[in-house]
Amino acid sequence: MEDIQGLPENVLSNGDVYIGNFKDGLPHGKGKYTWFEGTIYEGDWEDGKMTGKGKIIWSSGAKYEGDISDGSLHGFGTFNYSGGSIYSGAWRMNIHHGIGRKIYANLDSYEGSWKEGKPEGCGRHFWSSGNSYIGNWKGGQICGKGIMKWVNGDYFIGFWLNGFRHGSGVYHFADGAYYFGSWSKGLKDGKGTFYPAGSKPPSLEKWHNFLGYDIDGKGFLSRTLSLNPVKEKAPKRGLKHSFSERISHTGISNPGGLSSWPTWMDENWGLSDPSREPSGDKYSHVVSHTSDQGQHNVLPHNDRMAYEREYMQGVLIQERLKDYKKLLHRSKEQKKTTVKEAKKASCVNFSESHRSFYLMLNLQLGIRYSVGKLTPVPMREVRSSDFGKRARMVMYFPRKGSQFTPSHYSVDFCWKDYCPIVFRNLRLMFKLDAAEYMMSICGDGGLRELSSPGKSGSIFYLSEDDRFVIKTLKKYELKVLLKMLPKYYDHVKEHENTLITKFFGLHRITINGRSKVRFVVMGNMLYTELRIHRRYDLKGSTLGRFTDGDKPKDVITMKDLDLSYEFHMDKLLRQSLFKQISLDCKFLESLHIIDYSLLLGVHFRAPEKLKAFLEPPVTAHDHAGESSQGESTVPSKALMLVTHEPSNVTTTPGPHVRGGPLKAYSLGDSEVDVLLPGTARFRVQLGVNMPAQTSHKLVENKPESSEVELPYDVVLYMGIIDILQEYNVKKKLENAYKSLRYDPLSISVVEPHLYAARFKSFLEKIFHDLP
Repeated sequence: MEDIQGLPENVLSNGDVYIGNFKDGLPHGKGKYTWFEGTIYEGDWEDGKMTGKGKIIWSSGAKYEGDISDGSLHGFGTFNYSGGSIYSGAWRMNIHHGIGRKIYANLDSYEGSWKEGKPEGCGRHFWSSGNSYIGNWKGGQICGKGIMKWVNGDYFIGFWLNGFRHGSGVYHFADGAYYFGSWSKGLKDGKGTFYPAGSKPPSLEKWHNFLGYDIDGKGFLSRTLSLNPVKEKAPKRGLKHSFSERISHTGISNPGGLSSWPTWMDENWGLSDPSREPSGDKYSHVVSHTSDQGQHNVLPHNDRMAYEREYMQGVLIQERLKDYKKLLHRSKEQKKTTVKEAKKASCVNFSESHRSFYLMLNLQLGIRYSVGKLTPVPMREVRSSDFGKRARMVMYFPRKGSQFTPSHYSVDFCWKDYCPIVFRNLRLMFKLDAAEYMMSICGDGGLRELSSPGKSGSIFYLSEDDRFVIKTLKKYELKVLLKMLPKYYDHVKEHENTLITKFFGLHRITINGRSKVRFVVMGNMLYTELRIHRRYDLKGSTLGRFTDGDKPKDVITMKDLDLSYEFHMDKLLRQSLFKQISLDCKFLESLHIIDYSLLLGVHFRAPEKLKAFLEPPVTAHDHAGESSQGESTVPSKALMLVTHEPSNVTTTPGPHVRGGPLKAYSLGDSEVDVLLPGTARFRVQLGVNMPAQTSHKLVENKPESSEVELPYDVVLYMGIIDILQEYNVKKKLENAYKSLRYDPLSISVVEPHLYAARFKSFLEKIFHDLP
């Protein structure tokens, strides 16, 4: 360094050497410091601290050149590891954080977003074998939406979770075949459609538009990656860490432990190659294409044919040949119907093309404001004045912003938050962190609009992480909720295991002073790490309680007459369930509430005997589409109850799960967890992770076969929903129902106490004690 040439060496008593400029007795400006064990820093100093541009060379051979702040690697720089890896990009307090690229010693490479030293956000990884992945990451694992390409020409476009294909996606084979379907923990799970090589599958354009880039990553780097450093200020350290306390008669100490950094930072490995599948490597196993190879080789090439398949945890349980043109026509008709119904259900008068965007943005802005406003307010008990229409928070959000609100891209709107103190306390009762709640709904990922599952005409939104459902309300529904809120609060406070819908917020948006949209935020009762294979809305009625048989059963919510299962549960678990159902029904009856339902979600665990029955050894590989290695992931024992151990139970899914562990008769009246081999260990709670056994009749796709009873282990999720219909509202429809058809088993025309009795009686017929 020219600025320090000719300056004398300052040899300290501990053997360290400093050459450079000083200010008030401290290194300042340009300088070079050499530690006794061999580490060298050469660069800028400020008041005795390494700050600015500099270069560090460790005795191990590792080297860093770039920004340094307060003795830490902070800003933008390049690190050469002693093992051969190279990282160039953003740093925050000695950790990769921001946009950067790392080339590993084995010639793998990753470029994209980092957080706290691990890939997180958008990024792409190239393996030295030629395989690659472009998409989202979290905590160093593939998580979110993305594209995996294998060197043999196969690729997968879809969703991932912790390194597993998880959710919807499309798998393309090198020879031109496609499989559109869903996966769970790397295994095909649910319905899907297979298009043999030579056929004409649907366009992948919507997938590319959804991802924002194509299979080659075109548009990815320009949209998400920029190696321009984003500088952050390093946090100021206290005086006890300052350089002035370390320079003395004994010399300069090792600021920040620079000489020891390469020991824990020298990572000379990349992510496991998805083509190798070493034993015990979870990540490489789940992304391997070998599980999909060979399934299309035996199928005929016909550009008009497709195969509808249904899998259960990697096991093919049904397959039938379908005409592709009919499938395409049906898909178009469903799309037209959905659009038509959505327009009819609209409850906002401004432009239809921008309606959903405006509502979602306004809702996020309002919730962020309400939660932020209440966060610093000290917690207190709820008072009577906290209920009712007068207990509200109102704020105007002009598009240009104001003293209290930010500018935004929506239209001007007025925000009203009903009973904010009450709902804050409810969120705490359900163990819901305010920041977690706000980020789930107001995060960058936004909300997803869902088609209405009922006839109410309401609009439904789902939060980015699926934890919360947001529903638009009619005016009378808002009044019913406000009227019942004091008793609802007391009921939730007294009964921590209540199955009734969990409410987290009640809001209203007014646009242009005229259009009013009312929202309620609820917990998603079927939010779980496990795949929900069947959903039922059960009232105990027979009047019109069935769904269209042509619709896929794994994506719709079915009704009473569609239910062909009986569930057998542990005696004490069932006893606890019906005790709470009785308490909840009594509460609803006291409020004259009618027409509520039990929302039931069923997760099936396919037993080994099912696979052996449906897949003879000769044809199992061809029809199931899974290699022998893939089949081994299906557990021979589906699930089991074990004694509760808090330290071993996964806390996922949260965040609004409430109540203590349940006791099981089968384990000597002790608290229990449910163990799902290959998945996790969950705490059994009322309505959450409840194990049971059931049976269902399956018919093989062969003329000579007969119906066969097969047992299933299942995990049940349930809750009581649609609780905003008062009896006086339903009374107005009673004569109309009677004039059309009176069904003695129907509960559409009975009083609240009869409704509750019919509801409980029906549930008692489908939930039984284990023998």
